[in-house]
Amino acid sequence: MTVELVLTIPILILMLWFLVYCGRLSDTRLQIEDAAHQAARAATLDRSRSAAAADARATAATTLSEAGVTCQTLSVAVRGTLQAGSTVTVAVSCTVGLHDLALLKVPGTTTLTAEFASPVDVYRSRTLGFAPSEVPRSTNRSAGVEQ
Repeated sequence: MTVELVLTIPILILMLWFLVYCGRLSDTRLQIEDAAHQAARAATLDRSRSAAAADARATAATTLSEAGVTCQTLSVAVRGTLQAGSTVTVAVSCTVGLHDLALLKVPGTTTLTAEFASPVDVYRSRTLGFAPSEVPRSTNRSAGVEQ
């Protein structure tokens, strides 16, 4: 009984570490998917292709940094037009080191890629047709305060 226990404990510990590794890798994939989503949305808010590419890259980098994902190389590609009603697609590619994914010192890197498409707002270039000073002021009746 003791011999079996001594032999199986290291195997169980390795299996646990492998599960932690797989879980961390899946979480990193989800974080990169989220970064692609946010980068695509940021790109659709711009008027020029160069500004859209710059905002998409900055948004992806910030999102991944805030999520604790460290990319050795980060690539952000923006495709599509910025005309109202069109679709902008952003592809985020991040090369992450495997050494910090688990307690094991796993060597090597892997490249995780995510892509997301976001529509450009159809009404973003339309004006309301009146000056801001002509907008009637509303009253918040619940608080009794004029806005």
